[in-house]
Parts: sequence; C-alpha cells; structure tokens
Amino acid sequence: MKRLTIFAKGNLDVRDTLHSQKLGDRLAWNGINEILRERHACTARVRHETFARSDALLAADGTIPDALLQRGLPLSPYPLETQFGSALFDIDPDAYVLSIQPDISINLLRHRSEGFLFYPHNWPAWAEADQAWLKESFVSSGYLEPAESMANLRQIVDQLQARCTAPILIYNVSSVVPGENVHIYSGMEDLLSTRSRRFNLALIELSQETGVSIIDVDSILAREGATRLTYDTLHFNAGGCRAVAEEVVRVLDDLGCLPVDGVL
Repeated sequence: MKRLTIFAKGNLDVRDTLHSQKLGDRLAWNGINEILRERHACTARVRHETFARSDALLAADGTIPDALLQRGLPLSPYPLETQFGSALFDIDPDAYVLSIQPDISINLLRHRSEGFLFYPHNWPAWAEADQAWLKESFVSSGYLEPAESMANLRQIVDQLQARCTAPILIYNVSSVVPGENVHIYSGMEDLLSTRSRRFNLALIELSQETGVSIIDVDSILAREGATRLTYDTLHFNAGGCRAVAEEVVRVLDDLGCLPVDGVL
C-alpha cells in the first residue's frame, strides 16, 4: 500500500482535518486516512507542527534565544523547538500543507532588545513572575497586513519549490463570523470577516503567481453550511474536518500524488 508523507504546518484547522480531532477523550475525526483508505488504497503519514506566523517562520533558524530557554515556559502546543525550528525547510515530503490562519489571527510579540518574534501561548495562565517578565521584555509587533503576509509566503514557497517538486497546498479561511450582521461598513475596517476576505483574495493572487494550490475552506463551508460544520469561526466540527479533508484528497489526486488502482 502506497504511503504518502505530508508535512502540515498550521494550527487546529490543519491538524484537525488532516491528523485527527479529539474532543476530550473522544476521537471525533481520525484524519485524512479515513478517506485515503476508502478511495485510494493508500495512507498518509501526517507530520504536523503548529504555526506561529509567516514572518516568524522565515526568521527561524533552529536557534532558541537564551532569554526564552532560561524561563521554562509552559508553551505547549507551541513549543520553542517549533516556534524557532526550520523543519519545514529540511525535509522532502510528498506534499506540504500550510494555512493563512495564523497570519490573520495571531499578534506576535517582539523582544525589546534582541528583536526576535515570540508567541506567548496562554500567557494569562503563567506564573506571575513570568507574566511580569513578558510585559517588561516584549512589545506587540502588531497584526500582519495581507501584502506583508503574501510577501512572506512567497519567500516560503520559493524556498520550498527550490528544494523539491512536492506540491504546496495552502488553506484559506472562512469569512463567516457567527453573530455578525453588519450591513453598513463605515468605521468597521477591522472586522474579522472583512480581514479574512482580504487575505483570501491576496492568496488567490499568490496562487496565480506561484502555482500553489488553495484549499478553499471559505467555499467549502459556504456550500455545505458554516453553521453546520463549525463550532465557531476558527474551529471545525467532525463534519467540517471531513469536508475539508475531502478537498485536500481531491487536490492531491488532481496533482497526481495519489495512486490509481493501487499503483502510483
């Protein structure tokens, strides 16, 4: 049986759809292999890493700043090894999967003196001394704009394409925000739905320029019903996981990554 290797660099949107989704102790969705085994007589090894943001990924070279190593901070599922690692650029998988979700939703911090970027996951739960250190040592870097994000992703794509011929798939995001009923947008420039649409459009331009494939989460949820397939704007339920994973399989098949009648 053919076995694919997929390197998935993203957060819950990528992990839940491709690897698995657990709700407490219950396995709600067992990942892309549920579909691959049924339809293509193959399986996938999904290597997943969380994704802080595209600018942080470009700056990562495997060196963890001493200022962070000394603290022993509780950062799971965003460990320092992942935040500052460069594994994405060091392996040759059968496919890469990325997402623009981190660039849309994450505001990283920048170290005041050393300048490195850092994602302080769940910092309100840290010890008081660590919280005080964080506030003293870092400042907000602000949110990325679409042009900045796409320039970063273009560099990432260029590096991956120079390394190997594996296809690159990038998730966009749903623009449906539960409870949002805006019809006049004057003074509402920072709405998440508007921001998501701007990033999604920018990603189309990136695809036109580089040939990367878009996993069109926005269209999938629009067709199938976002309220039926998600818990909120950023989190799929099991049905949503399956719908997105099916699109990944369709794209991989279209790109010639999957076996035909059990033979690649």
